[in-house]
Amino acid sequence: MSLPCSDQSIRPRKMQSASLPRGVEAVRCWCGDVCKVKEVTDFSDWLGMKFFMCANYESDPPESISAYVRPPSPPPLCMYYRWIDTEIPDWAVTEIRERGRRAWASLDLEERREKAEAEEKAEQKKEWEDYCVEQRAFLDEMKRKNQEEKLRLEEVYRQREQAREAERERKRERARAAKAAEEAGDGKGKYPRWTQ
Repeated sequence: MSLPCSDQSIRPRKMQSASLPRGVEAVRCWCGDVCKVKEVTDFSDWLGMKFFMCANYESDPPESISAYVRPPSPPPLCMYYRWIDTEIPDWAVTEIRERGRRAWASLDLEERREKAEAEEKAEQKKEWEDYCVEQRAFLDEMKRKNQEEKLRLEEVYRQREQAREAERERKRERARAAKAAEEAGDGKGKYPRWTQ
């Protein structure tokens, strides 16, 4: 069994009540009360190790009577604690190894998941970029076809307009010729000359 200690830098933070191991007698702390037996529960180098702790220790608050009312911790009379175990128990070594294995497996799984997500995002981005390129090419092709169709229709309309203008000019020429022939006639008689 170790010597009593008041060094708070190595004091365990998480603990639970435990039973006194076989063959070990209860001890009294510096304030004269019988010590409580506690077991370390936090994941550290002391996991599962038991120790004596003062009944008036500052981090051991009294039990509350209600869920809403928590009585204040009493002022510390002494900071006494003493290790009962000098070595970590076998079950704690196994637990630490198992937790370490699970932590590494979880980390590996997380890394693989992140890698898969990154690959999926890269693939989605590539698909989106390919889709955008296809859409751009499609729109460019549609613009080119529309431009060609516009030019073709403009040419058709221009040809129709020229044909219409030529027809109108021919009719104007005929009308001028008929008017000139009528004015050149002698004007005698009731009817024009060519009808007599």
